[in-house]
Amino acid sequence: MKRNIRNIIGNVFLGLTIATALSSCVDDFLEKTPKNTVDPETEIDDQVAVAMTNACYRTLQSSNMYNQRLWTLDIVAGNSIVGAGGGTDGLETVQASNFTTLSDNGMALYMWRSPWVGIGQCNTLIKSIESTGYEKGSLKERCLGEALFLRSHYYYILVRLYGGVPLRLEPFKPGQNTAIARASVDEVYRQIMSDCQRAIDILPAKSQYDSENVGRACKDAALTQMADIYLTLAPKNKEYYKHVVNLCDSVTALGYDLSKCSYERNFDATVNNGPESIFEVQFSGNTEYDFWGNNPQSSWLSTFMGPRNSDFVAGSYGWNQPTKEFMSQYEEGDKRKDLTVFYEGCPDFDGKTYKRSFSNTGFNVRKFLVTKNISPEYNTNPANFVVWRYADVFLMKAEALNELGQTAAACAPLNIVRHRAGLPNVAGLSQTEMREKIIHERRMELAFEGHRWFDLIRIGDGSYAVKFLHSIGKTRATKERLLFPIPQTEMDANPLMTQNPGY
Repeated sequence: MKRNIRNIIGNVFLGLTIATALSSCVDDFLEKTPKNTVDPETEIDDQVAVAMTNACYRTLQSSNMYNQRLWTLDIVAGNSIVGAGGGTDGLETVQASNFTTLSDNGMALYMWRSPWVGIGQCNTLIKSIESTGYEKGSLKERCLGEALFLRSHYYYILVRLYGGVPLRLEPFKPGQNTAIARASVDEVYRQIMSDCQRAIDILPAKSQYDSENVGRACKDAALTQMADIYLTLAPKNKEYYKHVVNLCDSVTALGYDLSKCSYERNFDATVNNGPESIFEVQFSGNTEYDFWGNNPQSSWLSTFMGPRNSDFVAGSYGWNQPTKEFMSQYEEGDKRKDLTVFYEGCPDFDGKTYKRSFSNTGFNVRKFLVTKNISPEYNTNPANFVVWRYADVFLMKAEALNELGQTAAACAPLNIVRHRAGLPNVAGLSQTEMREKIIHERRMELAFEGHRWFDLIRIGDGSYAVKFLHSIGKTRATKERLLFPIPQTEMDANPLMTQNPGY
């Protein structure tokens, strides 16, 4: 996907929750910029369909999505603190992590806005292709599958962060009333699962993409997302755990082998879309696009997480500092520790020694940092953001098996992940002990990758999250506060919108 999706084509003019135009197709999406826009009424041939599909990905790259806000949820979950420059730097994230958020909180606003942009783009493409028709196995059908996957993904983010949200499934028409009431959580999930299943049925496997297109939504990604969805919903429907196991096995059948995948290569900027990768947000490091704008082509992670005053990487803003409690969770001999975090006495980085004075906690995140020889300036980082990778599939399967009462069987997928980390096998645990072990393993394996918050809130209908958050001093956390507030700007603009309880 280096040449097609990494420079998601732009010039998309948007309202708060809708998209009204899409960018044009070009021969090489990495090297060239868009020349004009495509009217939604334009006849959809293959070239236009691909251009419109590429625009559907653009929202993923936003700082309000995977380039910042979704990984800062690890701060809210207690893995880390904001750090940064102090004062008002990151204040909206500090408020969210202290559970003092109000309806005017910037983090809540930013995370609300971006998915709707992507949904609007997907709606236009889906409507255009479905209204003009397509042949099975055609390029337009693949484009439809990509848009369905992405629409389900954007809604999946929204429903977990805010609960029931409006279901906007048609392209916006100028002059149309934008006031739509919230659908129920169940209604939103039904739409998410419908879109995702259609994507599973349509999309090719990752292995079927050529080098020009690797990185696009694929069957592997749709199967993994569906497993994640079922795992989220399973506490209220135990039968869903069986679906999780089957979906995880379907991913494995596509040819993945964790024994041939090294942990650190998932975060190597020179090895994007690697053998363990299932779905990534694509970046090129192209400075032609504004680093601070809504269409960045440089990843923010190294710039923002580099230890402050260290000169380790370009930028070094000092965000996302791991807590002492998080660091205490590493087991002796865990190989992931030296690859994931900085601590006093850790291996040097690019010939430089870490000092605990670089951080308020004495620790910094390491796994996303890119050396200056790869990214010489703050706005040149080409590292992708990994949304799902194969180790997660094993951990989902282990959790589902354990919840089905097959605790002994759950050891096998769990131990595959632990073996790669250099840790001993687990065996002979009770279901409750295994549950805690799997939760722990997810925390360490997927640390700072944007999963911890969503894991916390899905377990025990929020009770697990509240208990854990209180145990680390976040005593303002309540079940109601596990949802973010609907932004006040949306409340003011939409008379049919209702606020979440507790705000």
